[in-house]
Amino acid sequence: MYQFSEKVVLITGAAGNLGQAIAQVFANAGASLALVDISPDGLATAKNALNNNVKCLTIPTDLINPQSVAELVRQTMEQFQHIDILVNVAGGFTMGPPLHETLDRDWDFMFNLNTRTVFNCCRAVIPIMLQQHNGTIINISARAAIVGQPNMSPYCASKAAVITLTESLAAEHRLTGIRVNCILPSIIDTPQNRTAMPNADYATWVSPTALANVIMFLASDAANCITGAAIPVYGRS
Repeated sequence: MYQFSEKVVLITGAAGNLGQAIAQVFANAGASLALVDISPDGLATAKNALNNNVKCLTIPTDLINPQSVAELVRQTMEQFQHIDILVNVAGGFTMGPPLHETLDRDWDFMFNLNTRTVFNCCRAVIPIMLQQHNGTIINISARAAIVGQPNMSPYCASKAAVITLTESLAAEHRLTGIRVNCILPSIIDTPQNRTAMPNADYATWVSPTALANVIMFLASDAANCITGAAIPVYGRS
């Protein structure tokens, strides 16, 4: 069992299925949590799911707005004085038409949601990690980033950008004590995905908790030689 009793973990998209699972595994390992999402009600639900003795700050934030991201980092530092682990979960998916029928607003929506949120959070948190001379960042890309699919061009491209951003950041900070990795889930076993695909074999999908455990490994000292990696987590799908 990994121990994070002296660590502060900042999790974006914390109100979602994966974000809540990540919060739970880190809370069970003793970490202090800064939970971030655009939904105040979702954050309240996520916090209520945790044990009462977990040190937990919830910060409703528009991650596309750099000023809002700066404010969430300020509040986290005021509460905890350090940020050791950043997990960029916030993102989303929409199907679309073929690329030649894609509107600018739909392209921008996917890149803002999946790539700009990662950019804004990394840009705000890395200066703190540089002052600490250590830190770990885990980003969430997707299997679709490396295996493009029809009618998903904005999503696939935005998640591919997350991989390249991860690699660039890892190269920039190879000697600074900051590690940066990403994971590539396939289909996550969530109630929403079960509703969307009622005839699928759910046993082949990856549970949010299984993904959270991979993320916790990447954040742990056991992974201190891993940086710049894009790790597939496909289950049997």
